[in-house]
Amino acid sequence: MVVTNNFSLPTEKELDVQEVNLSSSILRAGAFQLGKHCESQNNEFILCRTELKDPRKCIEEGKAVTSCALDFFRKMKKACREELEQYATCLERSSCGMDYQYCRQTQGVYDKCVLDNFGIERPEFGYYCKPKVHDSKRPKPAPEPPKIYPDSTPGLPEDTAQPPAKYGHRFYIW
Repeated sequence: MVVTNNFSLPTEKELDVQEVNLSSSILRAGAFQLGKHCESQNNEFILCRTELKDPRKCIEEGKAVTSCALDFFRKMKKACREELEQYATCLERSSCGMDYQYCRQTQGVYDKCVLDNFGIERPEFGYYCKPKVHDSKRPKPAPEPPKIYPDSTPGLPEDTAQPPAKYGHRFYIW
């Protein structure tokens, strides 16, 4: 990638945000409910990245996603800590790929705790693959103007003689 002098990076102060400092097993255990809890922030961030095609312009949306994840796990710590830790431990120790299939009992206990305390149901299989309409507060970006190439090859003059094709026409079937 070529970088010119007018390319600007965000300052470290703009990028500074508290991280979600959790293990992969905890993140994997809470992934479905986290996705449901932070769905609007995630959709807004992905929409921004897709529309603007520049991650530097979507820093605030990214901070909102991180903040939502921190808020979710703080709530889990207060209400369902033991269930989440048991489920994460089962995922971590049951298989090297942290497969869900071996931990359905602890998953059920955790899902019930989250449903009872926060009203968040575990989404059905394929929920995150379904197309959804997201209502954004950001204005829609202006469409890119079509590229105009001034040095394009001019067409043949209208009065140019066109001899017949050397090997016949291309529609040889007819």
